[in-house]
Amino acid sequence: MTSVKTPARVVLSCLIATSVFCACSSSNHQPDPAKVPKIAAKIDAAEKTAHLPLRARLTTLDPVRSVSSYDMEVQAQIYEGLYSYKYLTRPYELEPSLAKALPRISDDGLTYTIDLKTGVLFHDDVCFANGKGREVTAQDFVYSFKRMTDQEQQANSFWMFQDRIAGFDAFEQRMARREDAPFDWDGDVEGLKAIGPHQLQIRLLRPYPQLLSILATEQAAVVPRECAEHYKEDFGSHAVGTGPFVLKEWIRGETVVLSKNQNYRDSRFPTEASPEYKDMLGDAGKKVPFLDSLVYHVYEDDQAMWTKFLDGDLDMTQVPTHMHKTVFDGDQVLRETFASKGIQNLRLPLLDLIYRGFNMQDPVVGVGKGAKYLRQAISLALDAQAINEKFYNDTCVLFDGPIPPGLDAFKPGITSPYRGPNLDKAKALMVKAGYPKGDGLPTLTFHTSNGGSSAIQAELLAEALAAIGIKLKVNSASYAELSKLLKDGQAQMFGLAWGADYPDAETFLQLYFGPNRAPGSNNFSYTNPTFDALYERARLLQPSKERTALYEEMREILIEDIPSFGHMARSRFYLWHGRLQNALPSETFHGWRKYLNLRVTTPK
Repeated sequence: MTSVKTPARVVLSCLIATSVFCACSSSNHQPDPAKVPKIAAKIDAAEKTAHLPLRARLTTLDPVRSVSSYDMEVQAQIYEGLYSYKYLTRPYELEPSLAKALPRISDDGLTYTIDLKTGVLFHDDVCFANGKGREVTAQDFVYSFKRMTDQEQQANSFWMFQDRIAGFDAFEQRMARREDAPFDWDGDVEGLKAIGPHQLQIRLLRPYPQLLSILATEQAAVVPRECAEHYKEDFGSHAVGTGPFVLKEWIRGETVVLSKNQNYRDSRFPTEASPEYKDMLGDAGKKVPFLDSLVYHVYEDDQAMWTKFLDGDLDMTQVPTHMHKTVFDGDQVLRETFASKGIQNLRLPLLDLIYRGFNMQDPVVGVGKGAKYLRQAISLALDAQAINEKFYNDTCVLFDGPIPPGLDAFKPGITSPYRGPNLDKAKALMVKAGYPKGDGLPTLTFHTSNGGSSAIQAELLAEALAAIGIKLKVNSASYAELSKLLKDGQAQMFGLAWGADYPDAETFLQLYFGPNRAPGSNNFSYTNPTFDALYERARLLQPSKERTALYEEMREILIEDIPSFGHMARSRFYLWHGRLQNALPSETFHGWRKYLNLRVTTPK
């Protein structure tokens, strides 16, 4: 598994002082300085409640139906899988979660035998006898993995095991053809066996080097059959897992309230850390979670989130782009006006891909005559660096192809012949596409979410395309609405980002694998037989020079075909008040919130 190093966090703590915070270039927000530390007085000493932002509406609490990292972030507090990642270790290393240890793997790399921890209980819920959560068994994992094949439940995670586990695809196809017959949850899947109450066996069709990383994702979490069957289509609103927190309340579009799982298994704060995180071992060896409750507040508007953080109503925030230069100096160091308030910070380079994509089945931009030249012209019209400077304070990394920095086969620098801005070349390609100066080309439609600066960025794309004769209509919608359009193959062009499910370039390359096309993870519905054949070869290989070479060849195919363009990888900038302890944000895995603690002082 390829890993990525995260730089040492920057932590600054001083006395509270008065300062002025710029909300944007045209106005100032001047909160009462006394409000910033006031949050410590809001929490009773006997109750530790952390308030965190959620940057988009939660759409589901059903792991197999997850459509975004926002869903997974909350699910990770409620559900658990077989494996997770060591909290204070970089590069990332897997560790057992509900598994007792790493698996025993057969010599041919095809059979994984996994022993489960005993005594792990599901959350108490009315779906269980007497309302008491029962013990997790290996059969629960067999059931949970089968749920990935349930098309009626709109499962989005089938691709994780597709063409990997013996009998898994055949089971999915058999269930898809059953017409009015009930789903056969007890049906046999050759490669998924509970060979004892606490022993799971997975048999693969071919080597799958990423399997353990897949088993560490939120989509592979264990759920109880009783609860899924009790709540049926409402299971996505009634989460019942084994995690450190229990769902207490979900007010859609507003808040998600989680309370401490009083029956949580014996899980401890790490006793070892990478050198840069040795100072975070103050709670080493103590049982987690430390928090009594965790409250997520939905903020689709950055300014509202920012104001709440300044007023002391949020313990942590991501720094809105328009506030970046107010918070950090030119060397990305936290300014004294914030450091003096005890505010701490972290710059987190993301394993992610910001892109603008095409529906490769669309008759105009995908498969039509001259469509490839049209896509190349559109890519050449975009000034991605201008977007980086205007909306990301020049903190993104621009790159060709879909593999971001920090992963195997990343290609630094910009060498693609179709990277803009180059309007003269774009206009020449418009002629080759059959649309000189845009003549004869219908208005194109670009779909984007209405959160953050997405809509404004889309309007800038429209202005850029107008310069080469292309008319672009921008449709803004909620993330859930955008996701449905993509899954239905109804978005002609779209803007999106993809965060790594696991630290391997395969998680990005699979976005373009033909069999994963919509409604799967391949939102582009891109199909290229040469690419698919290379992908099939590469996914069988352990990290090696041979696999790297295949990744590089696949990357170059995508640069030429342009199913997506304008690729960038972001850094996320986190701030938190000094009372929040043990914070080391990660977007590679979401379960880190269980390690958070609060320094609570009783008001005098």
